[in-house]
Amino acid sequence: MNQKQNISYLDYNSTTPVDPRVVDAMLPYLKDNFGNSSSTHHFGQIISENVKQARNQIARFIKSEPNEVVFTSGATEAINLSMKGIAESYKHKGSHIITVSTEHKAVLDTCGDLERKGFEVTYLPVEENGLLSLELLERSIRPDTILVSVMYVNNETGVIQPIKKFAEITHQKGALFMTDATQAVGKIAVDVKELDIDLLCFSGHKMYAPKGVGALFIRKNDKRVNITPQTHGGGHETGLRSGTLNVPGIVALAKACEISSHEMNEDRTIISELRDKLEYELLRMPNTALNGDSIKRIYNTTNICFKEQDANVLIGRMRNIAVSNGSACSSAIFEPSHVLKSMGLSNDDALASLRFSLGKYNTIEDVELVVETIRKLTEPQSKYA
Repeated sequence: MNQKQNISYLDYNSTTPVDPRVVDAMLPYLKDNFGNSSSTHHFGQIISENVKQARNQIARFIKSEPNEVVFTSGATEAINLSMKGIAESYKHKGSHIITVSTEHKAVLDTCGDLERKGFEVTYLPVEENGLLSLELLERSIRPDTILVSVMYVNNETGVIQPIKKFAEITHQKGALFMTDATQAVGKIAVDVKELDIDLLCFSGHKMYAPKGVGALFIRKNDKRVNITPQTHGGGHETGLRSGTLNVPGIVALAKACEISSHEMNEDRTIISELRDKLEYELLRMPNTALNGDSIKRIYNTTNICFKEQDANVLIGRMRNIAVSNGSACSSAIFEPSHVLKSMGLSNDDALASLRFSLGKYNTIEDVELVVETIRKLTEPQSKYA
């Protein structure tokens, strides 16, 4: 719980507070070490070396090579660069792309743009537990399929897809495999070589780094993946993403990766215990149900339907509690979650569902406050009604 503001923040999948150690790492690059990493003078070259060290740290974290890491402003830009870049580079091979109906809007809207440009996109449905069928994916890949994109961990339900198996099927069919790993990197170990994926996107602000920085992994060394640049002007990032580098953000992201590499397992133990306690108490309440698979999911997330309730009303009444009714990037759109609808929920049940996502600064007091508050708000004779 944030004692200073007396807020219980359980919306870590939306964004995380910046770890104080990350702040300390980036501050010198906002004050004294302000040089442009592309400058050829001594000050610029010092910063360039610092960026190189950060790139090495991030590459070690995801088990890639340093030259396979491209810095972006976040996962949304990385997704746009990878999907549009692949579409343009491989259009001679085909124009068919496959993704999943429960993807983040960053993927779905990018696919919509590609459709307007003449590409064909297949949106695969998921099962009731939120998982994609291996058989369905295998049947859906065609000779003209150039890219399959499947989210690693769903941002609303926490469901973890069998990415390695999907990559294997995709490669056997001769297509490239991409994953939006925004909710995975920093929470679970991610090894791009072991998973055999071609492209991977993630953001710093989901793992205790600041907003405005992220990275795109592009396989280059084993079976080179070619991407057509989408931003021009300066040739930064080996020509793939022009623009002056966000050095403070890059240093911060590297520090967040370093911290996570040392503390991830301990965080997982503590956070999963809190999530399980929260979920147990909430599901004891009448007319509640868990959305998504109860086993194949990330340890910090639970999505619960409070039948016959209005999630937006509940959120509005919980003045000192931060939870979500879906993706933060879609919160301005008042409509049922496309993720929950894809899993078979009715409009009413989707609109009655809340996502709780915990992080390393949560405490048992946060859990107790949330349970007590929701219990009061959902009681039939609640004085809050």
